[in-house]
Amino acid sequence: MAWNQHPANIPQAPKVMYEELGAQPGMQRPPSNTAPNPFNDAFYGAGSGFIRGGLGAYGERILGTGTEYVQSNVSKYFSDPQYYFQVNNQYVKNKLKVILFPFLHRGHWTRIAEQIPGGLTHKPPIYDINAPDLYIPFMAFGTYIVLCGLTIGLLGKFSPEAMSIQFSKGLLGWLAQLFLLRLSLYALGGGEAPILDLVAYGGYAFVGIALSVLARILWSYSYYVVILWTCLCMGIFLVKTMKRILFAEARSYDRDSSRHHYLLLFMAVAQFPLFLWLGYIIA
Repeated sequence: MAWNQHPANIPQAPKVMYEELGAQPGMQRPPSNTAPNPFNDAFYGAGSGFIRGGLGAYGERILGTGTEYVQSNVSKYFSDPQYYFQVNNQYVKNKLKVILFPFLHRGHWTRIAEQIPGGLTHKPPIYDINAPDLYIPFMAFGTYIVLCGLTIGLLGKFSPEAMSIQFSKGLLGWLAQLFLLRLSLYALGGGEAPILDLVAYGGYAFVGIALSVLARILWSYSYYVVILWTCLCMGIFLVKTMKRILFAEARSYDRDSSRHHYLLLFMAVAQFPLFLWLGYIIA
């Protein structure tokens, strides 16, 4: 007798058996697909659409407003650091002439502006002699520290502690110059300038201070002549620069106000004690 049979020849169990088994206790019928609820789908679609559309747009609006606020305030008080290092040899040479001989500067003191999609901006130093840079201040500060070390070494009192004192003294003087310029702008009418602009203007003082220290090394008596000259030139340079900033940005500035003239004169005179203090070498 052949046990292998074709599947078609195997008797099929009646459907009633499954129905009866499904009706017995303990037996569960396979879950059937329930009909979709149009109300649930409608609420889900509306809710997800509100979250994606309403809250998403509101969040983008908040983030966009916050980003614009941060960018506007950051650009107002800070600038791109790379801007201040776009210099060449010609710019450095002409800028040193303006710092050391400001009364010989025949051109205007206004910075050159150019139109960009977001508004107005200033040309970098390589294209504008009146633009501030950080290359000259940093190089002048480094030269000042090196000359101070050389002076201390010639006196036979060189030590790391003495160099540390001179370095800290130079940074403190730079910070004092920055505070003086910022306070002067505030007192003269609220003119605003990026912080890095003021850092650059304050750092130009080390050009004259470094020359004064070098003059002391070469001939001690020439130190007093050089430091007085560089103080005077630095004062004129800062007065011209601060006036240009105030004329351009402070609408309440009165050119004929005697109070403003006295404040500008005080800022210029303040260069003398600052130069003398930084030029004195602690050994």
